[in-house]
Amino acid sequence: MLKTKPFLITAATLAMALSMSANAHVTLEQPEAEAGQSYKAVLRVGHGCEGSATTRVSVILPAGFRGAKPMPKAGWRLETRREALSQPYESHGRRISDELAEVSWTAQGEDNYLQDAWFDEFTVRGTLPSEASGPLWFKVKQQCVKGEWLWVEVPASGDSTRGLKAPAARLMLRKPGASANASAAPAASATAKP
Repeated sequence: MLKTKPFLITAATLAMALSMSANAHVTLEQPEAEAGQSYKAVLRVGHGCEGSATTRVSVILPAGFRGAKPMPKAGWRLETRREALSQPYESHGRRISDELAEVSWTAQGEDNYLQDAWFDEFTVRGTLPSEASGPLWFKVKQQCVKGEWLWVEVPASGDSTRGLKAPAARLMLRKPGASANASAAPAASATAKP
């Protein structure tokens, strides 16, 4: 019995490590949403940089993600960058000529670093483009005590992240009125191997 316990622990550890390496990138909690609707982008950071703790997370918001507002995190300084829009729009009787383009969270002191063995979530809420369907990409820069990850790769065509070393976080937009099940079947076949 004592001889099998180390094997079981080792097998469980190996299975967990393989599972984590298969999902070792920044992902969205809700990977699919209806176009034109409000969306809370919860970006999950599942590891550091090859063992080094995360000190800063920055996300470049996709074009058309309107009225975005980031969620502050205790122990992390929040910074934002806005960009002028090529085509201003009206919202609640106001002319909007610029939008939030990038959000950064920086850990305030070593006690707040996101250790490699931990995970955390970083959140931005906004309204999704109404005229789009298909993939929408959230590009993330993860800085660590030593090193960084640039989760910015997108496929040259299509929506599959297969073969990408550091893919951007993908949100699949479905057309307004389309059910989640109806749009999930074609998306699943196109992206079965992330």
